[in-house]
Amino acid sequence: MTENHLHAKEKWFEEKGIHTDFQNRMTYGEYLCLDKILSSQKRLSGHHDEMLFIIIHQVSELWMKLILHEIKAATDSIQKGNLSAAFKMLARVSKIQSQIIESWDVLSTLTPTEYMEFRDKLGQASGFQSYQYRMIEFALGYKTHHILEIYKKDQELYDRLNEALHAPSLYDVSIQALSKAGFEIHPRVLHRDYTQPYEADPSVEAAWLTVYRDVETYWDLYELAEKLVDIEDWLQQWRFRHMKTVERIIGFKMGTGGSSGVNYLKKVLDQRFFPELWVLRTKL
Repeated sequence: MTENHLHAKEKWFEEKGIHTDFQNRMTYGEYLCLDKILSSQKRLSGHHDEMLFIIIHQVSELWMKLILHEIKAATDSIQKGNLSAAFKMLARVSKIQSQIIESWDVLSTLTPTEYMEFRDKLGQASGFQSYQYRMIEFALGYKTHHILEIYKKDQELYDRLNEALHAPSLYDVSIQALSKAGFEIHPRVLHRDYTQPYEADPSVEAAWLTVYRDVETYWDLYELAEKLVDIEDWLQQWRFRHMKTVERIIGFKMGTGGSSGVNYLKKVLDQRFFPELWVLRTKL
């Protein structure tokens, strides 16, 4: 544990009126703040299976927090030209995604009858409102202005999302890496409006094709491309398992937050984050 981390922990405990010798007496539970984490499952019904529903979604949000942490660091590393460091972070993202996918298998043990016992207690709360999921979409390049409207009542959260909307995505900095390596990327791509969804460009496709046709020369860029494909592949599997789990539990009912439920989840399966990296496979 770093000195800064220790000081932050000490300050937090002092504010709570708890005095602990962190160097010698700190416990496992204190380090992980387990009292806060394990007391955060507040069931609104008396139904046994609501605990499953809450924990699955809380754990997914924790994993998404780590995904954002890793993607942000990878994006910064790519901007600085340190691709090797980014590879480790992006590989970790893929492993995290596999964990979230498996969590849908656990949630799918919830039957329609069991879910209906407490669904009305959720009110307008919906996974559609997950701001971390939206930030992952933004970080990968799928930008949508209208999504911010959901979070307008929370100014701090709105500002965070708005900042992410205006920031270059993981794919934007990867394309910039192509340009730095000498590839001719059209200025409309290099200087595009980051608040808009990324659209495929012939100059980017031509650059990636060259990378894949001369792997030995462009090994780092080739490895970067494959890490991006891994992430999109896992994300689409994550979306598919989400869609099938929702269909298994509620069929084609409307979502609790007013979304179209399964129909919406099916539609997003067609979204592409890194389109040229998929098209080139046909052209090689």
